[in-house]
This record gives sequence, structure tokens and C-alpha cells, in this order.
Amino acid sequence: MNLRFRNRFVLLADLLLIIVSVLGSYALRLELTADFVRFYLAGAIWLIIIALLVKPLVFYWFGLYRRLWIYASVNELKLIILAVTTSSAVVSVIFVVLFWMGMFGPGFSRSVLAIDWLLSILLIGGMRFSLRVVSETNAPRNDEKTRKVMLIGAGDAGALVVKEMQKNRQINLEPVGFLDDDPAKQNQSLLGVPVIGKLGDLANALDEHKVDEVIIAIPSAPGRVVRLVADICRLKSVPFRTMPGIYELLGGKVSVSRLREVEITDLLRREPVRIHEELIGEVLQGKRVLVTGAGGSIGRELCRQIARWNATSLILLGHGENSIFEALLELKQDYPALELIPVIADVRDTVRLDAIFSEHRPEVVFHAAAHKHVPLMQINVEEAVANNVLGTRNIVDVADRCGVERLVLISTDKAVHPVNVYGATKRMAEMVVLDAALRTGKAFSVVRFGNVLGSRGSVVPLFKRMIANGGPVQITHPDMFRFFMTIPEAVHLVLQAAAMGKGGEAFLLNMGEQIRILDLAEDLIRLSGLEPGRDIEIVFTGVRPGEKLREELWEADKTYDPTAHPDVFRSTAENMIASENLKLNLTRLAELVNQSQPGGIIDLLDEVVPGSEIRATLPPADVTDVV
Repeated sequence: MNLRFRNRFVLLADLLLIIVSVLGSYALRLELTADFVRFYLAGAIWLIIIALLVKPLVFYWFGLYRRLWIYASVNELKLIILAVTTSSAVVSVIFVVLFWMGMFGPGFSRSVLAIDWLLSILLIGGMRFSLRVVSETNAPRNDEKTRKVMLIGAGDAGALVVKEMQKNRQINLEPVGFLDDDPAKQNQSLLGVPVIGKLGDLANALDEHKVDEVIIAIPSAPGRVVRLVADICRLKSVPFRTMPGIYELLGGKVSVSRLREVEITDLLRREPVRIHEELIGEVLQGKRVLVTGAGGSIGRELCRQIARWNATSLILLGHGENSIFEALLELKQDYPALELIPVIADVRDTVRLDAIFSEHRPEVVFHAAAHKHVPLMQINVEEAVANNVLGTRNIVDVADRCGVERLVLISTDKAVHPVNVYGATKRMAEMVVLDAALRTGKAFSVVRFGNVLGSRGSVVPLFKRMIANGGPVQITHPDMFRFFMTIPEAVHLVLQAAAMGKGGEAFLLNMGEQIRILDLAEDLIRLSGLEPGRDIEIVFTGVRPGEKLREELWEADKTYDPTAHPDVFRSTAENMIASENLKLNLTRLAELVNQSQPGGIIDLLDEVVPGSEIRATLPPADVTDVV
């Protein structure tokens, strides 16, 4: 049966134990002889009366009757010790005062008070923790067969998972052992579960212990570890799950106890590096922060991670009301004390932006609003420029006028030697931000990185839909490579870079090695429980206009300085044009947008943007024919 111990019964038990504690103290100190009755009985009765009146009140004040003791932990033990100590101190003072007033006989032993304190801790605490023991002993089980579980990682996270299994017997999961590469943990046990080997022993351990499921209990596990476990489990036909990665936990998106299926993002996790996080706190704590594009994948994750740094207020600016509404609901639930200000606005509307910045006076701005879908921007050139370039100019101008201290533009690797409209517009946006930093001396900077896994419009959701429909999975070219990073990882590094910005820098995130899209597709198919080529066909459709086989995050003719963070690099010598020339070109772009002249826009971008080759990548027909 499922035991629930009502706190009124706990109170009755406390009253009995208080009497036992006092009498036990006298018995241990004086023994219950005739001398005790003659000299100390009156004092003992008074001590019982005082303790019965004082201790329950103090226990109630400390919340000892408002807890579910079947879930008692170390924190509850600390609370019990504090409550008993406080109540014993109050009882002792009252008892001594009454003794001096002659309220009872000459017998008075000060050591009795100390013994009573110790006995009270043992009895009051022991009774409460016994409730947990009884509850766990009588926890119900399902009629289903118990499944044997192997855990990867004998650390805090692994202990958390084992505790959950041991407490909730109805989930019918039995931990049979840990695998951990730490030599100091070998042949040890954690919560009664042995560490039976290292990660390399996984295949043998699965066979030897007849394991039914594997759980990766290492939030900081890099992708190679997750991939190794996934490959072995797939080979042995053993289901496997994981807990969220460290960057997901940092973003507050999930809790460490939430197990889930292994996803493609887990296979590409990087080794977590957290250096100088206090810099982020200095930049964000107590600040009014505004995020544009707050309803998008990057914008929403920015909001999640900003929220944990105790900003004064967080302004969520976006064009889509539904995405802003969803972001608002999530943040309100997770951060109820944070002032959240949803704003529906278009970055192209200068009048509206002026009103927003004048009213809310943001001190830090993250500009993540952008049109980013490469093929769509190839055939919607005017919109790409209006939103990505002119919208950025509007944000920068109003930020300067309204005294914004720090502004960060979220940019892309496609801005390096751009061969498509999207990349060229982002490079123009970078020049707008860096030019403003040079003119004003403010901490306006750019952060450039590659593709993020799972963002809206990215390749992973597209592949998942193709797999769900039974295939085929369409890939443009077998040798197409891209940089990839998970959204939480990218945003964590964006905040690190933003905190280091003094003004005029272009920060580049170390994206690691480029990943072949074909390998990514095959991993996704296997994670879906299918086999590439047998269950799901892969077909190649040809490179689309504006695409490179490999992206470039770095310009070969430039040097990039290391920063305090090993995954963030700084460039302070980006190719720029004179401020007046930039202003004239922005005016020309605005005119071409108003006149709907995509060909003229492309010619101007190729002329102005360093290394731009948009026209050379277009088919012979007019730009509007690009698909």
C-alpha cells in the first residue's frame, strides 16, 4: 500500500517522544531511584510540561508539521537539528528561570538539559526518517517484470537516478551497476549499486548482467561518449536513454532528473567548458535586457539563459505573436519573479522601435531577429535586405539614441565570403554594428557561428519529417559539410562572448569539425530505429543556388586572437568601408528595396560586401527564377 503519514499523527508521536526524552535524560544522568523521586521529580515534571508546551510550537514554526517525511533528505535532517536545538535552548532558559524562582525542589542537573537535547534529536529525527524507510519498504510495484538497468556515470547525476529507482518501485527499474572511467570509483558502490567496470566494458556488461536498458547519467558527457554507448546498445538491441546535456540544464529548459531518448544533439555534444561565468553575471545581473527575435529558436534560448542571471527585466521583442506568447508562458512558469515584457513589433518599423526603447530603456540588447532560410532569401531578396540589413540599422540607431550600453548581433558563418543573399545581408548587418561601435565607442559587437541543430527551418526537423513519412531523405550532395552546434551550447558561448565585448569586435565561436550532412542523416535514421538504405532511402538532389559544399567560419587572410574562453575567438580587423560610404550604400539599398529591384540589390551587395559572389552563383535566368 502507499503510505501517507498525516502530520497530526506526527505531532502525537512528538508529544510522546518529548516525555520519553525528558525521562530518559534523568534516567541516564541520575537513574530513577528514591533520591530522584525525593529531589528531582518535581523538576522533571516541570521540564516535561515546559517541553510539551514549547517544543511543538517551535517545531511548527520551523515547518516540521508541513513536510512529507516519506521524502526526507539531508536538508530535512538539518532542519530537525536546528528546530530541536532552538526549542531545547528556549526550554532550558525557561526551566532555569523557574528554578531560580523556586518553583520546584532543590534538585537541578544542568547535564540533563544537554542529554535531553541529544535524545530529542535522535528521537524526533529518527521517528521522521523511519517514516521514509517504512514508505520505501512498502512502495508498490507494478505487475510487470522488473527491468535491469545499467548506468553510465557514477556521479551526482547517477546517484539521483538510482535514488529515483529505489524510491519509486512502481516504475519497475532495478539498477544492476555503474560503468565509470574514473579509476578511483572502480570496485566501489554508490547507494548500494556497484561500479562494475569502465565504459569500454559496456558490451560485456550488457551480456553478463542481462541488462534490459542503459541510462547515460552524465550531463557533461561529450558526443563521442553518447555515440559510443548508442552504437553498442544498438548492436546489442538494448534500449538506451540519457539525461539532458549540461547546456540544456544551464538554460533551465529541463531538470536533471528528466530522462529522455537519445537525440541527434546528444551525439554532437562538445566537452563543456565553463570559464569566467561571473563575467556574464556582471553584464546581465540587475540590467534591463531586450532580445529581438525572442520567439525564434536562438532568441528563446537566449531568453532562457538570460533569465537565470537575475536581470531586472526581460523584454521579448518579436514579429510573430504566437511564438512570443509561447516563450512568455514558458518563462513565466520557470521564472515567476522576473519582470517579462512581451512586445510585438517589426524591426523595420523605426517609429515603433523608438517608442519601445524610450518606454523600457533597455541597457543590453541581443539582436537575433533575421530572415535566415537560404533558398527563400534567394527569391525574396528585398525582404532579406529590409529585415536583415535595414532592420539591424534601425535597432543600432535607436539603441545609440536611447543609451543602450551593450548590443550584440547574432551573425552566421555564411557571412564569410558570401555566395548567397542571406550571407551577404548578414555581413552588411555586421558592418552596421561594427561601424556604430567605432563611431560611438559603445560595447556593440558581433558573434558569428554556424548552424544550430534543431532550430526552426534547419535540416534536422526537415530530415525527421522525411523519416516519419517513410523517406526518402533528400540531401543535396554526398560531400556537403556544415558546422553544427546545439542551440544551448551556441547561446552559452554567445553570452560568454557578449560579456567580453568592449566594442567593435567580431567574436567567432569554435564550431569544431565540420560534419557531413550524409552522416547526420544516417544518424537520425538509426536513432529512429531504422537502417539507412534498407528501411529509409537516401537520395541526392543536387547543390542549390547559393550553397557551398563547405562553409567558412574564418577568413584565411586574417588572424584571430584567443580570448579568456577557449571556444571564443576575437577579430578586431574586419574588412570595413568608411562610415560615410556605408551610410550612402544603406540609403541606396533602401531605395532599391522600395523600388523592388532584386537584381540591383544583388549587384550592390557584390560590390560592397567583402568577398561576396552572389551573382556568380545564380543560374543564367533572372534571380526570381531561383528555386
